Amino acid sequence: MSLLLGRTGAGAFAYAGRTLDETGIGDARSQIRDSSRGAAPGAHAAAQPVYETVLAGSQAGVTLRDNAAAFTELGLAPGIAGPPASHGLATTVMGQSIALPVVLAPTGALAVHPDGELAAARAAAARGTAVALSSFAGEPVEDIVAANRQTFFQMYWIGSRDRLLRRLDRARAAGVCGLVLTADWSFAHGRDWGSPDIPERLDLRSLIRLAPGALSRPKWLLNYVSRRQAPKLTMPNLGDPAPTFRDAYREWRATPPPTWEDIAWLRDHWDGPFLLKGVMRIDDAKRAVQAGVSAISVSNHGGNNVDCTPASVRALPAIAEAVGDQVEVLLDGGIRRGSDVVKALALGARAVMIGRAYLWGLAVNGQAGVENVLDILSAGMAATLCGLRCPSVRALAPDDIVIPHGFVRRLGAAEAPAG
Repeated sequence: MSLLLGRTGAGAFAYAGRTLDETGIGDARSQIRDSSRGAAPGAHAAAQPVYETVLAGSQAGVTLRDNAAAFTELGLAPGIAGPPASHGLATTVMGQSIALPVVLAPTGALAVHPDGELAAARAAAARGTAVALSSFAGEPVEDIVAANRQTFFQMYWIGSRDRLLRRLDRARAAGVCGLVLTADWSFAHGRDWGSPDIPERLDLRSLIRLAPGALSRPKWLLNYVSRRQAPKLTMPNLGDPAPTFRDAYREWRATPPPTWEDIAWLRDHWDGPFLLKGVMRIDDAKRAVQAGVSAISVSNHGGNNVDCTPASVRALPAIAEAVGDQVEVLLDGGIRRGSDVVKALALGARAVMIGRAYLWGLAVNGQAGVENVLDILSAGMAATLCGLRCPSVRALAPDDIVIPHGFVRRLGAAEAPAG
């Protein structure tokens, strides 16, 4: 039986034990299947190029699959007596009190729905949690902060230091509550199944070329037509005038990746919480601490960076052990159930970030779809805490789960260079 995504209520938790890969959204036959290319035709709600952008996964998709599969290798250690009266999900991340340990990750593929980043931000606010806005978003940061005061602004190292500082100043003026620097992208964008077709602009030639994919998803197309708008292809947070996606991507590719000195320099110019996203190695985690960051996210870019990188949850325990007493450690990649969140927190994460999971909800039902995804995760967390006889997410420990021999990957275990 499937849980339909719609306006949530008491019935929203009826099948909360289901995984987000199995739960029907909007149509009982539609399924969220983003952990492999096994999605049946018609199982997605967005036009084909948009769907492929969200599905993604570089090269053969080994890391993409392992991100979710690794969680199934971790067991749980339930108790039998003394169930707590409540199961607290609240925590803090980068100085923000949030109602559940799940933050919406920065994603740049919100053409899945015309309300895009605004719907996601409003859904997060409605459920009492934070959202990280991608610098490749189609909505200006000012509008997102107005929708959710708990907004982090995500940046890539694109362009000169002067241009970076201008983006920082704009984010600060908008009132964001923290900065996220994603530093793991290596442009390993080749995919065995092909890359999505993202046009430079929606001119007549592009419209003709993309028409079959759009027409195959009439609901997605109607959502845009009814609002008299087209998918946004410009990035307003990357400059004025806003560059197109392709122009921004070309500038990004032409910019040398940041050094540790660059990261420390950017940190020095931001006086609020600062998270470095994309850490998979112990030595990098230690260098991040030396650079002065407030938090790190153990992440392999959702399987979109270098394929055959281990699942991020495999790298989490060693990194949390190495630096978890100095900075907040988050995890993203592979979260599909509330019990996955519990496992990540037991391994040392303060919270998790989700990307594809909420994008599928957004695709089908806009803000209500994202809210329902968060409700499914919340219910799954509460049920798992109950089974573990654990009073809150803050009380989780490694003893609450079963870690098989050989599960943990200690990448970069040598000491980080001094200085």
